[in-house]
Amino acid sequence: MTEENHTVVTEFILTGLTNHPTLKVVLFLLFLVIYLITMVGNLGLIALIWKDPHLHTPMYLFLSSLAFADSCTSSSVTPKMLINFLSKNHEISLVECFAQFYFMGSSATTECFLLTVMAYDRYVAICNPLLYPVLMSNRLCIQFIAVTYLLGALHLAIHVGLLLRLTFCRSNILQYYYCEILQLFNVSCIDPSINMFVLLIFSISIQAFTFINIMVSYIRVLFAILKKKSEKGRSKALSTCSAHLLSVSLFYGTLFLIYVCPGSGPVGDKEKMLSLFYTVIIPLLNPFVYSLRNKEVIGAFRRVVRKE
Repeated sequence: MTEENHTVVTEFILTGLTNHPTLKVVLFLLFLVIYLITMVGNLGLIALIWKDPHLHTPMYLFLSSLAFADSCTSSSVTPKMLINFLSKNHEISLVECFAQFYFMGSSATTECFLLTVMAYDRYVAICNPLLYPVLMSNRLCIQFIAVTYLLGALHLAIHVGLLLRLTFCRSNILQYYYCEILQLFNVSCIDPSINMFVLLIFSISIQAFTFINIMVSYIRVLFAILKKKSEKGRSKALSTCSAHLLSVSLFYGTLFLIYVCPGSGPVGDKEKMLSLFYTVIIPLLNPFVYSLRNKEVIGAFRRVVRKE
Protein backbone atom coordinates (compact mmCIF):
# COMPACT_ATOMS: atom_id res chain seq x y z
CA MET A 1 0.00 0.00 0.00
CA THR A 2 2.84 2.39 0.66
CA GLU A 3 4.50 1.69 -2.68
CA GLU A 4 1.50 1.93 -5.03
CA ASN A 5 0.11 5.43 -5.11
CA HIS A 6 -3.21 4.37 -6.66
CA THR A 7 -4.02 1.66 -4.12
CA VAL A 8 -6.79 2.81 -1.81
CA VAL A 9 -5.71 2.59 1.81
CA THR A 10 -8.01 0.73 4.22
CA GLU A 11 -5.54 0.52 7.10
CA PHE A 12 -3.02 2.95 8.52
CA ILE A 13 0.24 2.45 10.38
CA LEU A 14 0.82 4.74 13.36
CA THR A 15 4.52 5.51 13.77
CA GLY A 16 4.03 6.50 17.41
CA LEU A 17 6.43 8.55 19.51
CA THR A 18 9.65 6.63 18.94
CA ASN A 19 11.24 3.69 17.11
CA HIS A 20 13.85 2.88 19.79
CA PRO A 21 12.98 -0.47 21.47
CA THR A 22 14.42 0.46 24.88
CA LEU A 23 12.71 3.84 24.90
CA LYS A 24 9.43 2.16 23.96
CA VAL A 25 9.50 0.08 27.15
CA VAL A 26 10.26 3.16 29.25
CA LEU A 27 7.48 5.15 27.58
CA PHE A 28 5.06 2.25 27.97
CA LEU A 29 5.64 2.16 31.74
CA LEU A 30 5.47 5.96 31.99
CA PHE A 31 2.21 6.33 30.06
CA LEU A 32 0.68 3.28 31.75
CA VAL A 33 1.23 4.93 35.15
CA ILE A 34 -0.09 8.26 33.80
CA TYR A 35 -3.19 6.58 32.36
CA LEU A 36 -3.95 4.67 35.57
CA ILE A 37 -3.57 7.82 37.67
CA THR A 38 -5.73 9.75 35.17
CA MET A 39 -8.55 7.23 35.34
CA VAL A 40 -8.36 6.82 39.12
CA GLY A 41 -8.24 10.60 39.58
CA ASN A 42 -11.14 11.43 37.25
CA LEU A 43 -13.40 8.47 37.98
CA GLY A 44 -12.60 8.77 41.69
CA LEU A 45 -13.62 12.43 41.61
CA ILE A 46 -16.89 11.51 39.85
CA ALA A 47 -17.60 8.81 42.46
CA LEU A 48 -16.79 11.18 45.33
CA ILE A 49 -19.11 13.90 43.99
CA TRP A 50 -21.87 11.35 43.43
CA LYS A 51 -21.50 9.81 46.90
CA ASP A 52 -21.21 12.94 49.05
CA PRO A 53 -24.46 14.99 49.33
CA HIS A 54 -22.47 18.12 50.23
CA LEU A 55 -21.07 18.13 46.67
CA HIS A 56 -24.44 17.89 44.94
CA THR A 57 -24.20 21.49 43.71
CA PRO A 58 -23.94 22.96 40.19
CA MET A 59 -20.19 23.61 40.43
CA TYR A 60 -19.41 19.98 41.28
CA LEU A 61 -21.95 18.68 38.79
CA PHE A 62 -20.01 20.51 36.08
CA LEU A 63 -16.72 19.31 37.55
CA SER A 64 -17.83 15.66 37.42
CA SER A 65 -18.86 16.16 33.78
CA LEU A 66 -15.44 17.66 33.02
CA ALA A 67 -13.78 14.67 34.70
CA PHE A 68 -15.83 12.31 32.51
CA ALA A 69 -14.84 14.24 29.36
CA ASP A 70 -11.18 14.04 30.42
CA SER A 71 -11.53 10.28 30.95
CA CYS A 72 -12.98 9.92 27.45
CA THR A 73 -10.20 12.02 25.90
CA SER A 74 -7.47 9.98 27.56
CA SER A 75 -9.17 6.63 26.88
CA SER A 76 -9.63 7.39 23.17
CA VAL A 77 -5.86 7.78 22.68
CA THR A 78 -3.76 6.20 25.44
CA PRO A 79 -4.78 2.48 25.30
CA LYS A 80 -3.93 2.21 21.58
CA MET A 81 -0.67 4.06 22.18
CA LEU A 82 0.24 1.63 25.00
CA ILE A 83 -0.49 -1.38 22.77
CA ASN A 84 1.71 0.03 20.00
CA PHE A 85 4.64 0.50 22.38
CA LEU A 86 4.83 -3.28 22.91
CA SER A 87 3.44 -4.56 19.59
CA LYS A 88 5.18 -4.79 16.24
CA ASN A 89 1.82 -4.41 14.52
CA HIS A 90 0.93 -0.70 14.53
CA GLU A 91 -1.95 -1.00 12.09
CA ILE A 92 -5.32 0.63 12.66
CA SER A 93 -8.29 0.16 10.35
CA LEU A 94 -10.02 3.08 8.66
CA VAL A 95 -13.13 2.59 10.81
CA GLU A 96 -11.08 2.43 14.03
CA CYS A 97 -9.12 5.48 12.92
CA PHE A 98 -12.23 7.58 12.29
CA ALA A 99 -13.79 6.32 15.54
CA GLN A 100 -10.68 7.27 17.53
CA PHE A 101 -10.64 10.75 16.01
CA TYR A 102 -14.39 11.14 16.63
CA PHE A 103 -14.33 10.25 20.33
CA MET A 104 -11.17 12.23 21.05
CA GLY A 105 -12.42 15.31 19.17
CA SER A 106 -15.95 15.23 20.58
CA SER A 107 -14.56 15.01 24.13
CA ALA A 108 -12.24 17.97 23.48
CA THR A 109 -15.10 20.04 22.00
CA THR A 110 -17.34 19.15 24.93
CA GLU A 111 -14.60 20.30 27.28
CA CYS A 112 -14.46 23.70 25.53
CA PHE A 113 -18.15 24.28 26.18
CA LEU A 114 -18.02 22.82 29.69
CA LEU A 115 -15.24 25.24 30.66
CA THR A 116 -17.42 28.07 29.35
CA VAL A 117 -20.43 26.96 31.40
CA MET A 118 -18.21 26.55 34.47
CA ALA A 119 -16.97 30.13 34.05
CA TYR A 120 -20.57 31.36 33.83
CA ASP A 121 -21.40 29.36 36.96
CA ARG A 122 -18.58 31.11 38.88
CA TYR A 123 -19.75 34.48 37.52
CA VAL A 124 -23.31 33.94 38.79
CA ALA A 125 -22.11 32.55 42.15
CA ILE A 126 -19.82 35.50 42.86
CA CYS A 127 -21.60 38.40 41.13
CA ASN A 128 -25.23 37.38 41.82
CA PRO A 129 -25.12 35.11 44.90
CA LEU A 130 -28.74 35.79 45.90
CA LEU A 131 -30.03 34.75 42.48
CA TYR A 132 -27.65 31.79 42.17
CA PRO A 133 -30.14 29.07 43.33
CA VAL A 134 -32.65 30.33 40.74
CA LEU A 135 -30.27 30.96 37.83
CA MET A 136 -28.25 27.75 38.33
CA SER A 137 -30.74 25.10 39.40
CA ASN A 138 -29.67 21.47 39.14
CA ARG A 139 -32.19 20.92 36.34
CA LEU A 140 -30.72 23.79 34.32
CA CYS A 141 -27.21 22.49 34.97
CA ILE A 142 -28.12 19.06 33.61
CA GLN A 143 -29.54 20.75 30.51
CA PHE A 144 -26.31 22.74 30.09
CA ILE A 145 -24.27 19.55 30.37
CA ALA A 146 -26.48 17.71 27.87
CA VAL A 147 -26.08 20.58 25.39
CA THR A 148 -22.27 20.60 25.74
CA TYR A 149 -22.06 16.87 24.99
CA LEU A 150 -24.54 17.21 22.10
CA LEU A 151 -22.50 20.05 20.57
CA GLY A 152 -19.33 17.94 20.89
CA ALA A 153 -21.01 14.98 19.17
CA LEU A 154 -22.48 17.10 16.34
CA HIS A 155 -19.25 19.04 15.75
CA LEU A 156 -17.21 15.89 15.20
CA ALA A 157 -19.98 14.26 13.17
CA ILE A 158 -19.48 17.09 10.63
CA HIS A 159 -15.73 16.47 10.36
CA VAL A 160 -16.06 12.68 10.18
CA GLY A 161 -18.79 13.10 7.56
CA LEU A 162 -16.43 15.24 5.47
CA LEU A 163 -13.64 12.69 5.95
CA LEU A 164 -15.84 10.10 4.24
CA ARG A 165 -15.55 12.05 0.97
CA LEU A 166 -11.77 11.50 1.00
CA THR A 167 -9.86 8.48 -0.21
CA PHE A 168 -6.35 7.75 1.01
CA CYS A 169 -3.72 6.45 -1.40
CA ARG A 170 -0.56 8.55 -1.01
CA SER A 171 0.64 6.52 1.97
CA ASN A 172 -0.75 4.41 4.78
CA ILE A 173 1.80 5.75 7.29
CA LEU A 174 0.67 8.39 9.77
CA GLN A 175 3.58 10.15 11.48
CA TYR A 176 1.67 10.35 14.75
CA TYR A 177 0.63 8.32 17.78
CA TYR A 178 -3.13 8.49 17.02
CA CYS A 179 -5.40 9.27 14.06
CA GLU A 180 -5.01 13.03 13.98
CA ILE A 181 -7.06 14.80 11.32
CA LEU A 182 -4.24 16.95 9.88
CA GLN A 183 -2.19 13.78 9.31
CA LEU A 184 -5.13 12.21 7.46
CA PHE A 185 -5.25 15.24 5.17
CA ASN A 186 -1.57 14.70 4.32
CA VAL A 187 -2.19 11.19 2.94
CA SER A 188 -5.44 11.99 1.10
CA CYS A 189 -5.40 11.59 -2.68
CA ILE A 190 -8.41 13.92 -2.94
CA ASP A 191 -7.87 17.62 -2.31
CA PRO A 192 -8.79 18.17 1.38
CA SER A 193 -9.11 21.97 1.02
CA ILE A 194 -12.83 21.92 1.91
CA ASN A 195 -12.11 19.80 4.98
CA MET A 196 -9.28 22.09 6.06
CA PHE A 197 -11.42 25.19 5.54
CA VAL A 198 -14.30 23.76 7.61
CA LEU A 199 -11.87 22.58 10.31
CA LEU A 200 -10.27 26.03 10.52
CA ILE A 201 -13.62 27.86 10.62
CA PHE A 202 -15.04 25.60 13.32
CA SER A 203 -11.81 25.59 15.35
CA ILE A 204 -11.54 29.37 15.32
CA SER A 205 -15.28 29.90 15.93
CA ILE A 206 -15.61 27.44 18.81
CA GLN A 207 -12.36 28.42 20.50
CA ALA A 208 -12.96 32.15 20.04
CA PHE A 209 -16.60 31.99 21.19
CA THR A 210 -15.91 29.89 24.27
CA PHE A 211 -12.67 31.67 25.21
CA ILE A 212 -14.20 35.16 24.89
CA ASN A 213 -17.17 34.10 27.03
CA ILE A 214 -14.82 32.70 29.65
CA MET A 215 -12.76 35.89 29.68
CA VAL A 216 -15.87 38.12 29.92
CA SER A 217 -17.16 36.04 32.85
CA TYR A 218 -13.84 36.26 34.69
CA ILE A 219 -13.33 39.97 34.04
CA ARG A 220 -16.70 40.54 35.70
CA VAL A 221 -15.73 38.17 38.50
CA LEU A 222 -12.44 40.04 39.00
CA PHE A 223 -14.24 43.37 39.38
CA ALA A 224 -16.71 41.79 41.80
CA ILE A 225 -13.84 40.33 43.88
CA LEU A 226 -12.05 43.69 44.01
CA LYS A 227 -15.21 45.30 45.35
CA LYS A 228 -15.45 42.83 48.23
CA LYS A 229 -14.51 44.41 51.55
CA SER A 230 -13.86 41.13 53.33
CA GLU A 231 -10.35 39.73 52.86
CA LYS A 232 -11.70 36.24 53.59
CA GLY A 233 -14.36 36.67 50.90
CA ARG A 234 -11.72 37.75 48.36
CA SER A 235 -9.42 34.82 49.07
CA LYS A 236 -12.28 32.30 48.91
CA ALA A 237 -13.51 33.70 45.58
CA LEU A 238 -9.98 33.71 44.14
CA SER A 239 -9.29 30.15 45.26
CA THR A 240 -12.44 28.83 43.54
CA CYS A 241 -11.52 30.63 40.30
CA SER A 242 -7.75 30.07 40.16
CA ALA A 243 -8.01 26.32 39.44
CA HIS A 244 -10.45 26.91 36.62
CA LEU A 245 -8.32 29.66 35.08
CA LEU A 246 -5.24 27.40 35.18
CA SER A 247 -7.16 24.61 33.44
CA VAL A 248 -8.49 27.05 30.82
CA SER A 249 -5.00 28.44 30.12
CA LEU A 250 -3.46 24.99 29.62
CA PHE A 251 -6.31 23.66 27.50
CA TYR A 252 -6.86 26.62 25.18
CA GLY A 253 -3.17 27.37 24.82
CA THR A 254 -2.36 23.94 23.41
CA LEU A 255 -5.49 23.74 21.22
CA PHE A 256 -4.76 27.16 19.75
CA LEU A 257 -1.17 26.23 18.88
CA ILE A 258 -2.19 22.93 17.28
CA TYR A 259 -5.36 23.72 15.33
CA VAL A 260 -5.50 27.49 14.85
CA CYS A 261 -1.77 27.98 14.20
CA PRO A 262 -0.66 24.58 12.85
CA GLY A 263 2.85 24.25 11.47
CA SER A 264 3.46 23.43 7.84
CA GLY A 265 5.34 20.44 6.51
CA PRO A 266 6.10 17.15 8.28
CA VAL A 267 4.99 16.80 11.85
CA GLY A 268 7.75 17.42 14.35
CA ASP A 269 8.42 16.67 18.01
CA LYS A 270 6.95 20.06 19.01
CA GLU A 271 3.54 19.24 17.54
CA LYS A 272 3.55 15.77 19.12
CA MET A 273 4.46 17.20 22.53
CA LEU A 274 1.71 19.81 22.34
CA SER A 275 -0.79 17.16 21.32
CA LEU A 276 0.35 14.86 24.13
CA PHE A 277 -0.16 17.73 26.54
CA TYR A 278 -3.87 18.09 25.88
CA THR A 279 -4.69 14.42 25.16
CA VAL A 280 -2.71 12.89 28.06
CA ILE A 281 -1.29 15.45 30.51
CA ILE A 282 -4.28 17.81 30.94
CA PRO A 283 -6.69 14.92 31.74
CA LEU A 284 -4.10 13.80 34.31
CA LEU A 285 -3.74 17.25 35.91
CA ASN A 286 -7.36 18.44 35.97
CA PRO A 287 -8.72 16.31 38.85
CA PHE A 288 -5.77 17.33 41.03
CA VAL A 289 -5.87 20.99 39.99
CA TYR A 290 -9.52 21.15 41.04
CA SER A 291 -9.19 19.01 44.17
CA LEU A 292 -5.92 19.56 46.02
CA ARG A 293 -6.69 23.13 47.11
CA ASN A 294 -10.45 22.58 47.40
CA LYS A 295 -11.47 22.25 51.05
CA GLU A 296 -14.93 20.91 50.18
CA VAL A 297 -13.52 18.07 48.06
CA ILE A 298 -10.87 17.23 50.69
CA GLY A 299 -13.55 17.31 53.40
CA ALA A 300 -15.80 15.02 51.35
CA PHE A 301 -12.91 12.60 50.81
CA ARG A 302 -12.24 12.46 54.56
CA ARG A 303 -15.94 11.82 55.30
CA VAL A 304 -16.07 8.99 52.77
CA VAL A 305 -12.88 7.42 54.19
CA ARG A 306 -14.23 7.61 57.77
CA LYS A 307 -17.50 5.92 56.70
CA GLU A 308 -15.54 3.11 55.08
